[in-house]
Amino acid sequence: MCLSIGLLLATYLGTRIYGQVKKDEAKPAAKKKRGGKKTAEKKLLTEGSPPPVENQVALYTHYSKTSMASMAFFAFGTFIPFLRPIGLIGYIYSALPYMRDVEKALLKDRKVNVDVLFFLGDLLTLGIGQNFAAAFGLWIMHTGKKGVAKAKDNSKKMIASIFQELPSRVWLLVDGVAVEIPLQDVRANDVIVVQGGEVIPVDGSIKAGRASIDQRALTGESQPVEKQIGDPVLANTVVLSGYIEIAVEKSGEETTASRIEQVLLHATDFKSRVQLKGEMWADKATFPMLVTAGICWPLFGAQSTAVFINSHMGNRIRLLAPLATLKEISATAKHGVLVKDGRALEALSDVTTVLFDKTGTLTTDEPEVIRIIPCARHNENDILGYAAAAEHKLNHPIARAILKKAEERRLPRPEIDDSQYQMGYGVTIVIDGKAVKVGSIRFMTGEGIPIPRKIESGITASHEKGNTMVLVAEDEKIVGAIELQPRIRPEAKKIIGQLRKAGVRHLAVVSGDHLRPTRRLAEDLGLDDYFAEVLPEEKAGIVEALQKKGEIVCFIGDGINDAIAMKKADVSISLSGASALAQDAAEVIFMDGDLAHMGYLFNVSKKLNTNLKNILSLTVAPGIINVLGAFVLNFNVLTSLIVSVGFGYFATTAAMNASKSVDSEEERAAQKKMESKKS
Repeated sequence: MCLSIGLLLATYLGTRIYGQVKKDEAKPAAKKKRGGKKTAEKKLLTEGSPPPVENQVALYTHYSKTSMASMAFFAFGTFIPFLRPIGLIGYIYSALPYMRDVEKALLKDRKVNVDVLFFLGDLLTLGIGQNFAAAFGLWIMHTGKKGVAKAKDNSKKMIASIFQELPSRVWLLVDGVAVEIPLQDVRANDVIVVQGGEVIPVDGSIKAGRASIDQRALTGESQPVEKQIGDPVLANTVVLSGYIEIAVEKSGEETTASRIEQVLLHATDFKSRVQLKGEMWADKATFPMLVTAGICWPLFGAQSTAVFINSHMGNRIRLLAPLATLKEISATAKHGVLVKDGRALEALSDVTTVLFDKTGTLTTDEPEVIRIIPCARHNENDILGYAAAAEHKLNHPIARAILKKAEERRLPRPEIDDSQYQMGYGVTIVIDGKAVKVGSIRFMTGEGIPIPRKIESGITASHEKGNTMVLVAEDEKIVGAIELQPRIRPEAKKIIGQLRKAGVRHLAVVSGDHLRPTRRLAEDLGLDDYFAEVLPEEKAGIVEALQKKGEIVCFIGDGINDAIAMKKADVSISLSGASALAQDAAEVIFMDGDLAHMGYLFNVSKKLNTNLKNILSLTVAPGIINVLGAFVLNFNVLTSLIVSVGFGYFATTAAMNASKSVDSEEERAAQKKMESKKS
């Protein structure tokens, strides 16, 4: 059986030498020509370079299958001897990437980790002829790494695809003529043209024209922003209406959106290196166990030593953590809560500060019409009908709110002359030969239309409350105004009370909106603090500042601008319907968008936290059994592996089933709510 070990080590050494030779040969060619394709598998076997994260799931799936095939050949080889060499070939092939990890730990990291310890156990198992057990141990290792790689791959894919909405080609102004060119050819100081419905592909400033721009994705502003000559614009924001010529300042990787993407990728790498408590404990126990195994080998033999190595908790933790997570996800999913990272539930019970993003979290995405001010012998329905006719082609939140109000009142939509439909800061239409303008005060003053005193006082009162006013003019005369306000989620106040009962001592709102509406919201809900006019990078800074004060921070958001803060926070939560990035950045998602789950989630966290600690404690039990098996009960290696995996699964299932006893009134209410929605 020493021949098997010799073949394994010789094959690995051969692949490493071959890889180095190919690498040295490739250096001169690389200077002449960059590129050249090589599969992730070849790179791992020869050069030892880790494949890109997007390939790791497929790679570890592949090695899990080959190690399983090796197990099958070894099993049938008991009856058909010529199948054993085939099983050994499969085992060696599957072990090569594992051996690369061992080499890295010993030669590069200069430490003895779990991989080193279990590789020694595999060599001993192979050496005593328990080939099936050796292949089984290898399968366990690849399966565990596959789970880790899959979680990381999902995050990387989403972040990498956030900003693919940019157009591949743009219209560049050359001597007053628009010429279409590839986006990558755009340079600073170029002037490009962007019209309504198009995505702005660069950072810059408006040189000519004016437009209504939805930049909520980057700044968190709940309403479209009206921009004119001299105003700055950002890449990945959308021109809702109008026409602008943009003087380019930054493009490609230099834009604000691209910088946000890079920060997110860095934050993801940082988060992926955080280890579970059990893994840290396992690492600390690894070297002492290796020394003990070295003493046991000459005294008790290879089999007892291999069984003793399998008493180490590292292998079980790799399986128990995913099993526990699945149980938690199943329990919370019944209540409409998707838990993407089981560690979030553990951390949630320790949270001392909750930060809410304003738009789409404490408030709904769309405002509501709360008042219509008619004047000049017009009534409310006249004003609302004009506004609905003008806004019916638009899809921004204000337009939807106006159209919704008109539908509630069942107002007929006036016939308009589409040939004279114009959009800028506002909208100009023609109804029955009358020119009707609908837009902001800025739009009306720009058109030279005087604002009546009645409307001016209404605007002042509206702005004091943090609301928005839309003015309506007929034949160059203001005939009315419509006031809209953000809608606070109906469950918000109740949730604030539940969080305080759960022990959260600091509650605050963070928003890219202006000071007045943000302050008013905080006061209405009884929050402890508020942060207004906050940029995306500043949201993450607020989280970090609180963490430096010793606070455990939970961030609840729903936009791309929230994603950096989510990555920095100790726990992150997003609502269904939130941007794809925010949902990816979030560790917990409320699938039906109902904040009422917050009370339930905190309750479950506090009670499940005890069970999670019990799970960690129970991983010690199979270790004790295997120690007895090594020196008293004469276990073989396969028995020790089955004890580790089987007992670990049983312990986790028992502990997580115990969590069902924590069913509370909040949980029952949540279950009834989900059932009523389904019906």
